[in-house]
Amino acid sequence: MIIRMWHGRVPHEKADAYREFLNARAIPDYRSVAGNVDVRILERREEDATHFITMTTWESLDAIRAFAGDDIEIAKYYAEDSGFLLEFEERVVHYEIVGQDG
Repeated sequence: MIIRMWHGRVPHEKADAYREFLNARAIPDYRSVAGNVDVRILERREEDATHFITMTTWESLDAIRAFAGDDIEIAKYYAEDSGFLLEFEERVVHYEIVGQDG
């Protein structure tokens, strides 16, 4: 299995709305793709902005391609993201799961 991780930053005053957006729009989108195992969204407030990490678990690289397209390293964005994000990171990172409890 593979973890796909994306990072984004939003202004503090938009963090609540962005969290709601991710739960309403992004999570269902990830979950609709065959081979998606789960979705976790992490949030941390820092001095300059609120950071979000999206961690999705996938059965295979082919499942990730079905979500992200042929170049799986390119970040996927929604039209609504432009109203929240401070910048658009071009790439995501992937990690193979090599140990797991449970």
